Amino acid sequence: MAIGRDSMLLAEKIGYKFNNTAYLDTALTHSSYTNEMRTRGIKAESNERLEFLGDAVLEIVVSEYLYNSYSRHREGALTKQRQAIVCEKTLFSVAESLSLGEFINIGFGEEQNGCRRRPKVLADAMEALIAAIYLDCKERGSTEYTEVILRLLGPVLELGAINQRTDYKTMLQQLSEQDGSVILEYRVISEVGPEHDKEYTVAAFVNDNEVGRGTAKNKKDAEMSAARAALLLFGYSL
Repeated sequence: MAIGRDSMLLAEKIGYKFNNTAYLDTALTHSSYTNEMRTRGIKAESNERLEFLGDAVLEIVVSEYLYNSYSRHREGALTKQRQAIVCEKTLFSVAESLSLGEFINIGFGEEQNGCRRRPKVLADAMEALIAAIYLDCKERGSTEYTEVILRLLGPVLELGAINQRTDYKTMLQQLSEQDGSVILEYRVISEVGPEHDKEYTVAAFVNDNEVGRGTAKNKKDAEMSAARAALLLFGYSL
């Protein structure tokens, strides 16, 4: 078995003092470690149950944050932004920023297989850590967990905000969905230049009427530019 670094060092790193350190220790226990300890007759709960809870806690904390922060955004935009935040990729990113892998207790076999560096293992441990903070706070009647979780997610939340502001295609789609009879589509108007360095011009059409046009080095960016032009046409301040 491979013991991780002192868990209290991690607590200092995230700026949260655990009243019940058992939650933290469980959050940092991989199932492979639990299995090895079981063969020795020693009970050590894995972080799998905490991972389950942490996923739900993270979703509600992020949902409430987005709901309060973006009062003008419709459900679809909020859902898309939450999906970009509550996912393995972003959890792995946060876990890496904390060097979380160094603190996990892992079975010897998994240690040899590079378990500490696997994105899923780190993302799962991050969810378990969130649940540990939540349970520790609830046990002493505190709501500090919201502040701690949002602080941990700070860079991810900011990136999500930037992406949301610039997702003109989603904004135009939501606008068109307000009228069930509207058909929104994008058409390539022209492709200029050699195969390795083409420039695409795309137009956005609403019910066969052109409402915006954009040019870029790839179709996706050209569509985004066309959507932005359409939103400006419809009076949106971008």
